Amino acid sequence: MNFSTLALTERCDGQVLEVALNTPPANILNAHMIGELRELLARERAASRRKAIVLSGAGAHFCYGASVPEHRAAEVGAMLPQFHGLIDDLLAHPVTSVARVSGRCLGGGFELALGCSLLFADESARFAVPEIQLGVFPPVAAVLLPHMGAAALAPRLVLSGETVDAALLDRFGLLAARTPTGQAGVAVDAWIEKHLLPRSAASLRCAHRALRASLLAHYRARIGSAERLYLDELMVTHDANEGIAAFMDKRSAVWTDA
Repeated sequence: MNFSTLALTERCDGQVLEVALNTPPANILNAHMIGELRELLARERAASRRKAIVLSGAGAHFCYGASVPEHRAAEVGAMLPQFHGLIDDLLAHPVTSVARVSGRCLGGGFELALGCSLLFADESARFAVPEIQLGVFPPVAAVLLPHMGAAALAPRLVLSGETVDAALLDRFGLLAARTPTGQAGVAVDAWIEKHLLPRSAASLRCAHRALRASLLAHYRARIGSAERLYLDELMVTHDANEGIAAFMDKRSAVWTDA
């Protein structure tokens, strides 16, 4: 499989697939990368020997988030449902997915990591959903975070857009492990080697589907209304369009909506 925005490496005799978002330094989740990730996950459903898919970012950072220009009113109606479909693909996938995070993990990149089965992060990792600072909001984080044991953290992140460290996510139980800087990969490899490689691939797939069923059902029940709120109500306001334009123009936004 050849992709222009992803770097793939098979390991452990094909039992593990490493997928790096490969447009450093920011590894922006644009429509093209979203499409390639969806195509990859669709193909991987037939990889019966696969026991883990590891997502990481090429370079120092996991992902700065989704493309801001693609949040403009003329484009967001096509981009946002595709991104929400990608998260659905990830939640519904039978193979265990692991996010390995270093550096910045922001916006849609953070939401992508939340969609994985396990999240490993080192001390360099910084997390945020800064969309509110641009006059919009992160639908996936708003839907997933309260259902993932982070009900107290969700409004803090979604309503402020503040950046937090791995230690805070660890306190809320969102991390499988927190490691020293540069050691997240070692921790992921050790966990997979100890817990996944000795197991039956078929058994892991069935267990994983059962494990994810509740979160997937919650996501499917809620993401549609969050998406409609975003596209039908928010994107017709001055402030949503002003926030995106101000970011692209590198100026302060002028809010006028009550």
